[in-house]
Amino acid sequence: MKLTICELSYLNELITSCVNTITCMSLFKNQVTNEELKSMLNTHFPIHVEDYNKKVEFVKDVDTASGKLNVPKLNTSIFSEDVNTSKPATPVTVNTNVTTLTDREIALSYFLTLKRAGKEYAIASMEATNPKLRQFLKDAYTMSCNHSYEVYEWMAKNNYYPLVVATGEQTGNIASIYNPISL
Repeated sequence: MKLTICELSYLNELITSCVNTITCMSLFKNQVTNEELKSMLNTHFPIHVEDYNKKVEFVKDVDTASGKLNVPKLNTSIFSEDVNTSKPATPVTVNTNVTTLTDREIALSYFLTLKRAGKEYAIASMEATNPKLRQFLKDAYTMSCNHSYEVYEWMAKNNYYPLVVATGEQTGNIASIYNPISL
């Protein structure tokens, strides 16, 4: 089965995105100082390389591409710890003369990259007609979701990203709008 022009276009964009992610992660791994964040980057990095290689396989020969991506399990260990939800996130100062990145800048850049890639994977998977490519893109979406959650947890735990819990009144206001459907 050949790729459709839509699939080829999405793969081209996603491959280019991988080039950016892998390049940035290579820089991040050399500049990060927090051991937990460093470990996360080192664990995620080979999966991003694998993701890139799988996409290249699809472009080179869709029929022989394996299409199976090693999707990491969702690691939710950080939110089992107490995260102070009442304390506002540490204010950020935008650095307009960057020579090195802080751990916060590294985490935020990586997090935003994962969020954007996840959106692109979701859209591309919905338009893929090749079942093997479609499954691969769904797996890549899951990989992005799981990685972004780990980064988000790290940022929240380190007070770099706001974690604001809805109040009971806010939840009640929304919940009062909707009622279950009986069939």
